[in-house]
Amino acid sequence: LLDALRQTDVAAHEAGGITQHIGAYQVQLDNGGKITFIDTPGHAAFSEMRARGANVTDIVVLVVAADDGVMPQTLEAIQHARAAEVPIVVAINKIDRAQADPNRVMQQLSERGLVPEAWGGDTIMVEVSALQNLGVDDLLANLLVVAEVEDLRATADGRAAGVVLESNLDVGRGPVATVLVQRGTLKVGDPVVAGAAWGRVRALLNDKGQQVKSAGPSTPVQILGLSEVAEAGDDFIVAPTEKIAREVAQTREHWQRQASLGSAPHIAAGGARLEDVFRQIQAGETATLNLILKADVTGSLEALTESLKKLEREDVKLNFVLRGVGGITKSDIQLAAASNATLIGFNVRPDRKVREMADQEDVEIRTYE
Repeated sequence: LLDALRQTDVAAHEAGGITQHIGAYQVQLDNGGKITFIDTPGHAAFSEMRARGANVTDIVVLVVAADDGVMPQTLEAIQHARAAEVPIVVAINKIDRAQADPNRVMQQLSERGLVPEAWGGDTIMVEVSALQNLGVDDLLANLLVVAEVEDLRATADGRAAGVVLESNLDVGRGPVATVLVQRGTLKVGDPVVAGAAWGRVRALLNDKGQQVKSAGPSTPVQILGLSEVAEAGDDFIVAPTEKIAREVAQTREHWQRQASLGSAPHIAAGGARLEDVFRQIQAGETATLNLILKADVTGSLEALTESLKKLEREDVKLNFVLRGVGGITKSDIQLAAASNATLIGFNVRPDRKVREMADQEDVEIRTYE
């Protein structure tokens, strides 16, 4: 559906279509209007990211497959949208499928309090087929109607503020934060602070990966030039001066450190590695598995943590010694060796030197995608 929406974008580039750099992009409509879409993954593990998605959007488009009907993550998405108090527009997708039954979907949703307009309710439901490009224009038109009715406005004047959608550590470019500007205009050279990260905006990249000089409300951009990887979900704001930005960030970092010391997972003395855990279980002992998690972006780090926590059992407890974004480094290996931890890399790989060090220190690295 998102691909179909991007193809309706009249500003789409000929060369090789659009590559999606960030999970947010703008669609330029024929009538000159623009709509920014934020993509949140459907998998249940990404519920925290989805919850944030609902908190940074003005309208939620709930996509339900006409052949599958309402699923557990559909209900979860409805809860998030309601908690964020944003209007819901339903896109009933895959109506081209043989087993498609849009009426059944409407029935299931109306039982959940989303009654279609066609049945006298106040929820707009649009039947679409992303594959055959049916109803997509209708969906866009309805979003503009809702925006009009809700009187969604923002001011483009003054210092910019908004939210960090995603962030990662890029080998060539350093910390990169994908942000959504919610008010004011963000410009290259502005001093910004996002959580405990701060810096001067060195470059802004739009959703097509092109450099831009400024970004107004509802514009998603990537910021280069921050001191460290910001947390997804952090607010960002343009500070009056670089000095103030640094001081705010350092104060926040101090308090974050204090908070994490209070709740820091102490390195369990009996903390075991993977291979020892099985032995301890067989011996009827409670095993604690020390883990170090490294992932490519903060969103997947969160989803990974939540998924692992669900695997805890009476006889196996998990202890996260460290969770971080970026490649697997020598200091990770040192920490793993000291804390008897197993290292898990998600979408990140150690280089040759780090691998050699892990072999010497007898540290197990498991990488996954």
